[in-house]
Amino acid sequence: MSHNKIWVIDDDRAMRWVLEKTFKEEGFDVTSFEEAQSALDQLPHDAPDVILTDIRMPGIDGLTFLGKVKSNYPDLPVIIMTAHSDLESAVSSYQTGAFEYLPKPFDIDEALALVNRAILHINKLQQQESAKAAPIQSTEIIGESPAMQEVFRAIGRLSQSHITVLINGESGTGKELVAHALHRHSPRSSKPFIALNMAAIPKDLIETELFGHEKGAFTGANTQRQGRFEQANGGTLFLDEIGDMPFETQTRLLRVLADGEFYRVGGHIPVRVDVRIVAATHQDLEKLVHDGRFREDLYHRLNVIRIHIPKLAHRAEDIPMLAQHFLARAGKELGVSPKILRPETQEYIQKLPWPGNVRQLENTCRWLTVMITGREVYPEDLPSELKQIPIKSDATVHAQSGVDRIALHHWDELLGQWAIQKLKNGEMKILDIATPMFERTLINAALQQTRGRKRHAAELLGWGRNTLTRKLKELGMDSVEDDEEEDKSILTE
Repeated sequence: MSHNKIWVIDDDRAMRWVLEKTFKEEGFDVTSFEEAQSALDQLPHDAPDVILTDIRMPGIDGLTFLGKVKSNYPDLPVIIMTAHSDLESAVSSYQTGAFEYLPKPFDIDEALALVNRAILHINKLQQQESAKAAPIQSTEIIGESPAMQEVFRAIGRLSQSHITVLINGESGTGKELVAHALHRHSPRSSKPFIALNMAAIPKDLIETELFGHEKGAFTGANTQRQGRFEQANGGTLFLDEIGDMPFETQTRLLRVLADGEFYRVGGHIPVRVDVRIVAATHQDLEKLVHDGRFREDLYHRLNVIRIHIPKLAHRAEDIPMLAQHFLARAGKELGVSPKILRPETQEYIQKLPWPGNVRQLENTCRWLTVMITGREVYPEDLPSELKQIPIKSDATVHAQSGVDRIALHHWDELLGQWAIQKLKNGEMKILDIATPMFERTLINAALQQTRGRKRHAAELLGWGRNTLTRKLKELGMDSVEDDEEEDKSILTE
């Protein structure tokens, strides 16, 4: 079997043409199918190295096709393409054994890179075992934005794992929903999901809540009581706001993670448990570790896999969909017809900052369901606090985007001229010269924008704080100091 044979299955003729043309130009042997049954019939006679298939097609859908392929060819990489990007599709794809999940529209270079990675994967015989598709329950994690697609992918990749996960994101972004989804789509789904919010429990009760207590352990302990670890045995324990856990309790938690056993408060017999830990926080745990308020060894135990939940303002394209979902749910709860957002209202709410994130949007939709009399929601119907927030006008946004395009085009030309001149001069490895210059310029701009606050600058650059620190050191910029206001902003989040 050739190592450059690709199959493309899609009922969209234009999509087939683009992919076939691209892969042939790269030297691949490409065969296209407009429906899955023909590919299944051909598979026993001439199996390819990689298959790219759409999900929604006439006849056999992509997930059914994927299942049939995996039952007979478990090591054959199948890349799922879909214009219907949602959590259910992502999780179903990974659980059925997809090599990767590619939401449409996608960059053709991304598809090419995935195919090359799949071929390398199969050549090295490192294809993971496929998993049987499990029935997917409905979920309230909603979003089609690129940021949420990354969250869906992470949940899908972890769907057959027992590994510890750390979820971080601002308050109200939906961290507990993600924790529920991780449990629901895991091998532990039939076992308990137990949640405990560290910030909601008095400090002197946290150990009893987590580990339980023996009869007579303290005044009022008239009976033995199971803690959350025992309640979650075999399942998932979700520790919300882990950054608020007292330092002494962190030591006991670390011991449980290391040994799988603990003592109830007042107890002398170890209790063994099998629990998956999913933790969440809105705080910067690395900063807490640096300040001596969070154990570094516990941080590394928890930070095995990290999922970042974007703030609502960073996925504005999801806001109308979320709002309509919350309006429908509020209408059902109150026994009334759901309100409908006018197009101008959808535009307006997409421009708002939503500091309370998804929770604030949900509460706003409940308020609208109760307070407005008409069926349609106009911008003037919104709560007064939302109408008072200044937002950019369309003219301002369009003008700014035009300036950005001109500036980018000018910068692109200058970079091209620089590269040509360097090559004419016989210089080699010009990318090694340009990349540090490029990174240094963007880092300086981000630090200037945030007045030297490294954590916020890292967010603007799309990096983690550690990545920015490493880059500053690599580029000889590690003398840059944090603005004092950063510490204050972190503590007041």
